[in-house]
Amino acid sequence: MMQAEPIASIAHVIQLSVAPVFLLTGIAGLLNVLTGRLARVIDRARVLERQLLVDSADQAPATHDRLRTLAVRARWINIAISLCVTSAIFVAAVVMVLFAGAFWGSDVSGFVAGLFIAAMCALIGGLVFFMREIYLATSSLRIGTHQGG
Repeated sequence: MMQAEPIASIAHVIQLSVAPVFLLTGIAGLLNVLTGRLARVIDRARVLERQLLVDSADQAPATHDRLRTLAVRARWINIAISLCVTSAIFVAAVVMVLFAGAFWGSDVSGFVAGLFIAAMCALIGGLVFFMREIYLATSSLRIGTHQGG
């Protein structure tokens, strides 16, 4: 009977860890979207850089403007990725601390709460930068050809 208590304790920690693990899955999906957007921005920038080689003098300023917009978008996506990765690290640390606390029989509730709050703050920050990048992408969207006037 002596061994049943530690096993029950570990089983309880596993139950507590399920929600953070699902959160990690959600963050991984978000990171997939962000890296895809970053790749598209980089690909578009490469096309525009090649276009600069053949642009006439009057077309080059518009191409440079588009490249500057892409650079800002890439920077915001990079910040969003960094914050989401930071959030994932904090969530993984929550799981680790839960298990360490159960193993050593320590009360880690305050530390776990702090890590979870930090994870949510980082995730909120990442989502804010993601939203800002989407706003810039849609505000600079050009559909069809724009003729003078």
